[in-house]
Amino acid sequence: MLKSKNDPIGLAIIDYSNNNFDENIIVSSDLCEDDVIPVKTLFRSFEEMPLIEKKAIELASGKVLEVGAGAGVHAKEMINNGLNVFAIDISQKAIDYLHTINIPSKRIDFFDFEKEKFDTICLLMNGIGIAGKLSNLKNFLNHCKNLLNENGKIICDSSDIKYLYEDDEGAMWIDLNTEYYGDFKYKMKYKDQETEWFNWLYVDFEKLSEIASEVGFKSKVILEDDHHFLAELTLNN
Repeated sequence: MLKSKNDPIGLAIIDYSNNNFDENIIVSSDLCEDDVIPVKTLFRSFEEMPLIEKKAIELASGKVLEVGAGAGVHAKEMINNGLNVFAIDISQKAIDYLHTINIPSKRIDFFDFEKEKFDTICLLMNGIGIAGKLSNLKNFLNHCKNLLNENGKIICDSSDIKYLYEDDEGAMWIDLNTEYYGDFKYKMKYKDQETEWFNWLYVDFEKLSEIASEVGFKSKVILEDDHHFLAELTLNN
């Protein structure tokens, strides 16, 4: 998981909320070229969200925990829908901002969060990636299970990034020293704030469903968009 004294996402959120300053966030990985995230995308409206995010917000019900809330765009919409939402993030600056817009929230690592129960856990923008590695996904889902009420559910999206390993002829190459092709390493930079490298998971639906079943969840795909999918995991009771 992302643990660093530096807080590039939080700083970007504060900058934009104070003066619309929109310098890009740079995301580096151990496999792909650098990606660029304009800070204003962290503040997108419901109309500007992709269909997967809109559908996820519609599926949320009851008491909701949003993990990795960022600037709170999803939490805000769910609150507008009349839901009881609590948001968590490891960025103190993000939480400071959420407090200014009256979104109930707390700075805490998801794995340290306990003692409350929810009807829905939302893990959007590949929030399930905080599991870090496929080998930790079962432990991650067990922790989710402990936070859910009876008949609770997880709403999450992820991507099958197998295509990154395909050559022009469609054949795949895989690093045999890698446990799973969706185990990534990332770091983020904004201005002079840069994180250390951290683990991040992209999981295909078949693997997600298989491991979720071991924990006691039924899984189904709600939407698919190219290699990206939205899934709903419900407890078997």
